[in-house]
Amino acid sequence: MISVSNISKTFKLYKSPADRLKEIILRRSFHRVFPALNNVSFEVQEGETLGIIGENGSGKSTILKILTGILIPDSGNIHISGKITGLLELGTGFNAEFSGMDNIFHNATYLGLSRRETEERLGEIIEFTELKEFIHEPIKTYSSGMVMRLAFSIAIHADPECFVVDEALSVGDAYFQQKCMRKIKEFKKEGGSIIFVSHDMNAVKVLCDKAILLESGNVVEHGDPETIINTYNFLLAKRSKGEEIRYQADNVLSSGYGNYKVRIDSVALLDENNNPSKVLTSGRPAEFTIRLTGQETVENFTVGIGIRDKFGQDIYGTNSFYLNKKIRIEKGQTLSLRYVFNEFNLGPGKYTLTVALHTDDTHVNECFHWMDKSSAFEIVTGGDVTFLGLVRLKPELQVINETENPHD
Repeated sequence: MISVSNISKTFKLYKSPADRLKEIILRRSFHRVFPALNNVSFEVQEGETLGIIGENGSGKSTILKILTGILIPDSGNIHISGKITGLLELGTGFNAEFSGMDNIFHNATYLGLSRRETEERLGEIIEFTELKEFIHEPIKTYSSGMVMRLAFSIAIHADPECFVVDEALSVGDAYFQQKCMRKIKEFKKEGGSIIFVSHDMNAVKVLCDKAILLESGNVVEHGDPETIINTYNFLLAKRSKGEEIRYQADNVLSSGYGNYKVRIDSVALLDENNNPSKVLTSGRPAEFTIRLTGQETVENFTVGIGIRDKFGQDIYGTNSFYLNKKIRIEKGQTLSLRYVFNEFNLGPGKYTLTVALHTDDTHVNECFHWMDKSSAFEIVTGGDVTFLGLVRLKPELQVINETENPHD
């Protein structure tokens, strides 16, 4: 279990190294104070994963460094039951001149393992890294992905009760990232507590039980991962050229935000018979109809859709920018846009539809209206469509007889 109560951390920032010396000699202040964290509190129970998200500089890595003892908070209390290890900045605790083998013993000592305990785990650590003969080479010859393999393997095999993961995991190749994710899930299943920091929102949704959003060292919101990620998207949109971004105040749709120069009035899902429906058949025609009203004249804007599964993972998304469709609307004008699917090839299950109005290819530049969960729907299996998974790929199966005359 991890319990953090009202921790704060500030740093002194100097314009040049000489200012540090001048401050000591002249006994005058030559620095400015940067508040990295401000009264941050959270708890992570056994077998629970907390995701921490936020923009660069929001305080995510500072929290992890405090938890692992690299930094000391200025105020607040931290309680951690058991040993905590993790994967922070690459190379932390490593000596570049040492071989990978030497660094295993070197780094394991920092994590509280005796030499005998390290020797007992040595085979598992090396096997997990898959570095083979490179384990005897100096790590200054390693790629960043190889360093990540070594660092993760040592940390996860050090018998921690709590594990922290920073963006360092993202430097690995896709195969090893998945291997690490499986190991993290095993660790969680066995009752370990995990704090996960990532810019990969899908990974946060899949791995985390709850999440917190940091901005400028403050906890903006905490709750279930999908809700927190939606708030994060709202804050990104708020950066848009000084535009006023606000949440929708009425009940036309369930929730939303934007500057409302163009507004989503309604979203309808139509089945293969062109009837409104919340149940669609896999492989059959379907249509999303989006009705818009211009609050101002906008010369060129983008209308996008996104589909998420029941876990909140992004399954599919597209928009008019990708489809090379230019859309213009005048003040007071109403438009209806239709996304038509001749075959709606999603696997059976429950999904939600997100609709977004913005400029260019992303809502970050200027967001007019973003609507999460504008509609919820279910996909059922059709009589002529049977497959496993989320997507129907429609392969053609060919059987080729390579024996010219089997009776000869």
